Amino acid sequence: MNDKVEEILKAYPEAHRDALIPILQEIQQSEGYLSREAITRVGDYLKLPASKIYGVATFYNQFRFQPIGRFHIMVCRGTACHVKGSAKVLETLKRELKIEPGQTTRDGLFSLEVVACLGACGQAPVIAVNGEFLAKVEPDKIRNILQFYRRKVMDNAK
Repeated sequence: MNDKVEEILKAYPEAHRDALIPILQEIQQSEGYLSREAITRVGDYLKLPASKIYGVATFYNQFRFQPIGRFHIMVCRGTACHVKGSAKVLETLKRELKIEPGQTTRDGLFSLEVVACLGACGQAPVIAVNGEFLAKVEPDKIRNILQFYRRKVMDNAK
């Protein structure tokens, strides 16, 4: 079992069900996602069935069950971004990457997430790639944006 998960669990001696969400948050913070093994280990530790843990974790959209990509793309769907066309931006990303929100591309380069608001309403529509904001994104620019990040990987491989 992962040492990081064990360290997190040790920080919750005699923990019960009420510690579940903070434990899951710490594991995701550390690992980037909640693996099947981590959920099983948390279940054993808290004496809860894995199905209960999945039930709680799937209720909250903050939890992921796959590793995020090297480039994690967050698409803002707040009111301003919605009005300015973020739905078309999202559809274009899904089509280009061949994934749905919450998924990672097979090559592990990109993951996609929809968020309620990124707080940059004046720059709508906005996406963030690894925390870097891209403003006034248009669907016809998505292919170039993705190529930019793919080239970064190629340049680093040289």
